[in-house]
Amino acid sequence: MIKEFRDFIARGNVMDMAVGIIIGAAFTAIVSSLVADIINPVIGLFTGGIDFTDKYLVLSGEVAAGTGLDAARESGAAIFAWGKFVMAVINFLIVAWVVFMLVKMVNRVKDSAVRKDAEPVTSDEPAAPPPPSAEALLTEIRDLLKERTA
Repeated sequence: MIKEFRDFIARGNVMDMAVGIIIGAAFTAIVSSLVADIINPVIGLFTGGIDFTDKYLVLSGEVAAGTGLDAARESGAAIFAWGKFVMAVINFLIVAWVVFMLVKMVNRVKDSAVRKDAEPVTSDEPAAPPPPSAEALLTEIRDLLKERTA
């Protein structure tokens, strides 16, 4: 079992995935800061500073009108905090859009680098012969084995 585990960990895909997760965790901080510190304030400028975070409905219990979400929760009332959910969805959509645009930009840069590295194929060079078929290879192997046994 230990050998199987070692073989599993030693596979290239697992190591690549581990590196991707670590870089992704670090990248999350960058994207979160971009959203919270740059994009959300700009959106707030256009929407008049609308923030749903403190919006809630009281399902049961008594809460004075105008009480903040944290104070309402501390009062012991059952709270349906729909505003936090709405803001989480908005933030998710913004983060997803930013990540999509970054991946699109990275792919574009990668594609242009690949095109620059590719050597142009000239028509003066003869085309490589097609690889032999499976039957031809098997026939050749059979003939070589016959020669060795003879």
